[in-house]
Amino acid sequence: MEITAAMVKELREMTGAGMMDCKKALQATEGNLDKAVDELRTKGLAKAAKKAGRVASEGTVISYIHGGGRIGVLVEVNCETDFVAKTDEFKSLAYDIAMQIAASNPEYISREQVSAEIIEHEKEVLKAQAREEGKPEKVIEKMVEGRLEKYFKDNCLLEQPFIKDPDKTVMVIIQEQIARIGENINVRRFARYQLGEGIEKEKVDFATEVMAQIADK
Repeated sequence: MEITAAMVKELREMTGAGMMDCKKALQATEGNLDKAVDELRTKGLAKAAKKAGRVASEGTVISYIHGGGRIGVLVEVNCETDFVAKTDEFKSLAYDIAMQIAASNPEYISREQVSAEIIEHEKEVLKAQAREEGKPEKVIEKMVEGRLEKYFKDNCLLEQPFIKDPDKTVMVIIQEQIARIGENINVRRFARYQLGEGIEKEKVDFATEVMAQIADK
């Protein structure tokens, strides 16, 4: 069975193991994802996966204010111990996540938070768009699934490309941190405020400004 880059990426996001280790595990299990996770755990390589079920009730609430007060973010990031919560490495991760929220404006933390009603509504809209484009019915379903995946990547924090390293998702960045510090880490909740949001006025691309500020650092 051919082991694709997408399969390797998915396994890496689940386990926090290295790319080559993930590829070898998938090859050894003929592409079976669940068995590949077990393979990595047996070898002690699935560091993040082993910690994912542990309770994370400590952590920090980080704020990020951009553009002289035009965008503000509060985010709660949890870990397992107060000791880790006080480390510069953990605080830096939480701050990066707050900047991510400011720049990318996600609606949800993960796709699991998107209600079935919203997903069905999006599917209907996407189907209508595909029909408007003149696509044949036999390919519309596959197109809708692909576009729905893009919807999750655009709107779910953990699936967004990380602003400091777009080759990785926010989930991968968190999984890598879990593997390094040895504790489970969760983004519990966040709030994002944009000055004048909901008031009709000239639109300003604040997200671009946030990205430019990060690039200048």
